[in-house]
Amino acid sequence: MEASDLGLVLIPLLAVAAPLLARGVRPVVRVPIVVFELVLGILVGPAVLGWVEPGPLLEKLSDFGLALLFFVAGTEIDFKTVAGKPLARASLGWLLSVLLGIGLGFFFAPGEGMVVIGIALSSTALGTLMPILRDARELDTPFGRAISAIGAVGEFLPLIAISIFLSTRTTPIATAVLLTFVVLAGLAVLLAHRVPHGRLHRIVRATLHTSDQFGVRFVILLIAALVGLSVMLDLDMLLGAFVAGAIWRIIMSRAPKKDAEEVESKIEAIAFGFLVPIFFLYTGVTFDLQALLASPAALALVPIFLIALLVIRGSAAQLSAPAGMSVRDRAALGLLAATGLPIIVAVTAIGVDQKMLDTGTAAALVGAGMLSVLLYPLIGMTLRGDREEVAGPARASRTTQGEL
Repeated sequence: MEASDLGLVLIPLLAVAAPLLARGVRPVVRVPIVVFELVLGILVGPAVLGWVEPGPLLEKLSDFGLALLFFVAGTEIDFKTVAGKPLARASLGWLLSVLLGIGLGFFFAPGEGMVVIGIALSSTALGTLMPILRDARELDTPFGRAISAIGAVGEFLPLIAISIFLSTRTTPIATAVLLTFVVLAGLAVLLAHRVPHGRLHRIVRATLHTSDQFGVRFVILLIAALVGLSVMLDLDMLLGAFVAGAIWRIIMSRAPKKDAEEVESKIEAIAFGFLVPIFFLYTGVTFDLQALLASPAALALVPIFLIALLVIRGSAAQLSAPAGMSVRDRAALGLLAATGLPIIVAVTAIGVDQKMLDTGTAAALVGAGMLSVLLYPLIGMTLRGDREEVAGPARASRTTQGEL
């Protein structure tokens, strides 16, 4: 059996093994499941065992997984709670981050490469953090809302920067194209706000438990339409996926809560049960470990970029810290804000393709992103403390029963 065919069996097997490993070590330490997915991907990939080779089918499934990760991130953001000062402060923090990142990038990749490094170091992996915050019941806390604002900006604005500064078009034309997308996306958002959704909600409810599954099909169409529009305009596809998530949240905001939760559960099943694990596993498979290990200079960049993520994003995150937040919680906020990977993977791939960045530096950035996903949420949530004590015995009991 060829490695490409073996991958179609091994990837699902590893996707099942990852949560079992995560649950196995949970009594000792809570490690995000994506860490196991990345490590297992590296293990079976060309860098170590060579059992799975990159291929067009796995690459496309990985792209779908990344798009769904950004779609879910878009659905998680409650724009009513982050609009205004939280969003403005997070945006100011991102601007500070990207300028510091470009300044640091000047020393390692002068020219266009420093823009790639600046964008990579200004990102926050909201799609990766959301499941962690949800599991810890932090989404509705001031801490969780601050992370949501930081993460929304840390995923959306880097995509804007990629579309303007790393486009194959000249900057003025790229800006005009981006404005066209923003106008069209804005019209879609306005339409979602203004048009009554009663009939749509009734169809969704009527097909929740039938083979029609209209709600799920509508979501896939929405993602395909906005991702297709992004690709057609030569923008990053993740921009369309993120906006699609925001529009879907608006559409379902007035639906009966039970119906909205059921559709959300089905979408999450497709995302986190199928496609998103493929993205993280395939990221491990395609990780250029050889380029990293072959260059002592590139290997030395990994801890530098890892610390840079913490210093740059962690310090910028303090602008979004709610009043009265303790020193421990501020540290936790900075650590979670410094967690980055999907944008780093995307922007370094563009940088290598356009010969703005060498493979060693790109591998160092991705390696730092992987380590940030491994270390920063783990340390941050440990500093934050056990939220079950905050939730109270009754709520903790219900959660335990749900897990059983």
